[in-house]
Amino acid sequence: MNFDTLIPLIRRLALEAGDRIMEVYNGPDFEVKSKSDASPVTEADEAADAIISAGLRAAFPDVTLITEEQADSHSLTASTFLIVDPLDGTKEFVQRRGDFTVNIAYVENGVPLRGVVYAPAKGRLFYTQADGSTVEETGDFAKDTAGPVTKLSVSTPDSAALMVVASKSHRDAATDDYIGKYAVRDMTSAGSSLKFCLLATGEADLYPRLGRTMEWDTAAGDAVLRGAGGHVVRFDDHTPLAYGKAGWDNPFFIAYAPGVTLQK
Repeated sequence: MNFDTLIPLIRRLALEAGDRIMEVYNGPDFEVKSKSDASPVTEADEAADAIISAGLRAAFPDVTLITEEQADSHSLTASTFLIVDPLDGTKEFVQRRGDFTVNIAYVENGVPLRGVVYAPAKGRLFYTQADGSTVEETGDFAKDTAGPVTKLSVSTPDSAALMVVASKSHRDAATDDYIGKYAVRDMTSAGSSLKFCLLATGEADLYPRLGRTMEWDTAAGDAVLRGAGGHVVRFDDHTPLAYGKAGWDNPFFIAYAPGVTLQK
């Protein structure tokens, strides 16, 4: 994969998809349909998916493409692939909360190496550069020219006073019990893959997820966090979270900044 080609493309496609999503978000009431697993889907999901898929297929016709909105792709198997969630956080979108994101990632041999996470309603854009380091871009997000960027690095955690981020819409007793094993200074909640980004910026130290996710929910955020020096591991044995699994399901996982002593 030529990362000098990939990164400007996925950045531009994320921005274009975000524009389309915001047209729907700011428009009149939109229809909400249900997928086979009862999760909501809107015209914004479908329109964003069409933009991203067309752009990726034109540029990389020989690379497997997995996308949440195209069920046919879910039966594919690959260890190296592009993976897309065109609108992660549809529940937040439907409720007109701003914590939804556009996610595009490139996975090689099971490892998410590059990715972009764009939160159009929040005006936050995170991505890995060609060299693998993670930045947050500010400015007006011109499609063809990157604006000012800040290189991101995870925090140096204080084990006696950790900052924890958890899901806005998927909190449960098991998650709270696990968080209770740590000395926590404060907690924040965020939707979608923004949780990974809060670790990448150093705004949080630990994100445990004891609930169902799919690889397209996490790959881009995982790449962004890795590029800032963070880790994502399986909850059960603390080995790195791998991608390209059968069915594209993730196990429970923990995302964290090095220096956090993980609890069982």
